[in-house]
Amino acid sequence: MKGFPKSIKQLKMKKKLSFFIFGSIAAILLIGYFYLEKKIYAQSAAIFLFVLAILQVLALQYFLKNQLKNDVVEKNLRARAEELKESLEHADEVANQKSIYLANMIYEVRTPLNTVLGMLNMLRQTELNSDQTAQVEIAEYSSKHLMQLVNMVSDNQESNDKELELNMQTTDLKTDLSQLFKILEYQAWEKGLEFEYKFISEDRGKFLVFADSKRIQQVLINLINNAIKYTNAGKISIIVDQSVGIDNDQIITFYIKDTGIGMKAEDVKHVFNNFDGVYDNKIKKDYRGGGMGLSISHKLVDFMGGELKLESKENEGSTFYFSLQLKKTLNVKKIEETSEPILSTKFNVLIAEDNRMNQKVIKFLLEKQGADCTFAKNGLEAVELYKILDFDMIFMDIYMPDMDGYQATKLIKETDKYYRSKTPIIGVSASAFEKDIEKAKQAGIDDFLPKPIDVLRLKDLLQKFTSHH
Repeated sequence: MKGFPKSIKQLKMKKKLSFFIFGSIAAILLIGYFYLEKKIYAQSAAIFLFVLAILQVLALQYFLKNQLKNDVVEKNLRARAEELKESLEHADEVANQKSIYLANMIYEVRTPLNTVLGMLNMLRQTELNSDQTAQVEIAEYSSKHLMQLVNMVSDNQESNDKELELNMQTTDLKTDLSQLFKILEYQAWEKGLEFEYKFISEDRGKFLVFADSKRIQQVLINLINNAIKYTNAGKISIIVDQSVGIDNDQIITFYIKDTGIGMKAEDVKHVFNNFDGVYDNKIKKDYRGGGMGLSISHKLVDFMGGELKLESKENEGSTFYFSLQLKKTLNVKKIEETSEPILSTKFNVLIAEDNRMNQKVIKFLLEKQGADCTFAKNGLEAVELYKILDFDMIFMDIYMPDMDGYQATKLIKETDKYYRSKTPIIGVSASAFEKDIEKAKQAGIDDFLPKPIDVLRLKDLLQKFTSHH
């Protein structure tokens, strides 16, 4: 390690010392000149020189004292830097040992578990009565669930340690995810929770896309396991909305809703950046941990081109959701247009929505009904656009950065333009909690559209608020 750069204070001190030395030399020469010219006596010259010598000694002592102090500080800093370097190397070594230990443990668990699954599969091939078949099925699903948890730990560790890569293949997501949800369903039932999942799709045929099914399932496993973990009573709901197709792409939105303990508003802001610090110590103790894989899930969704978002209310529940834009394969049947657009005249819509995928979804659905869409990425931008452009309807996402939908609605309704036009404002949210709907009414929002967006509900709103257009 090379020497530390000299501080500004130290440089200034050296500069002052240099001026003092040059000044002392000049004073000595000046005293000698006056003495030679007989302008001062020898006694006076000696006194001046003595005083000057004392001042020089004091200045030199002050400088050496500070120099010694700086040397000690530099030495201590060097020692501290070496200590930190050694601590970092030790931490890396411990982390590597933990990774090796985790990999060995996963291997040790997988080996007998594969044997159990194999034996259960062989047992199913024998002649069993209905009760025995059910018992084997439950044991098989429980074993698969345990295997799935082991794989989740392994995949999360891999996502942390290695650079992410996507393995894009032709995938039947509905089939893959249905099998996954059935395994997780048993886990929810064991806790006494209702568990439901559904696929919303306009295509009744085979649903195939080009995607990394393993990574998508990894995210869903993390999120659904957390939903079950933090829900003591009620229901876990999974929705896969695959109803929006744009050219050769398909936008698929995943919703994971629970009726669990929820989170405080301030915790929601940091949930994806703080792996284990969201919940307080009591909750961690009661629920055995602070949450699995949320930061990793956020990282994976971002890597796949989406954005993982969360809406939550303390003691009411949470909704995690994200959208992915995936390529259709040749096996997917084209969606046939079966209905005419509702809007027959020019109809301008302002959409306040910060998520790009959600923008594409609602744009597709509204343009299909004959609307022209303009987007704002937050509430502040929505207010400014409303002031300068004319709109027949506003779709206002409730949770946005900088300014949320409630504040934006309030500001819009305070404008002279709104006083004249009474533009309908529709609140949009992934979790339509009763408090959200009530707060939306108080903010002056005219109606509410929950996500995933139901096409019939959207049509009803358009018909309701455009009857006098």
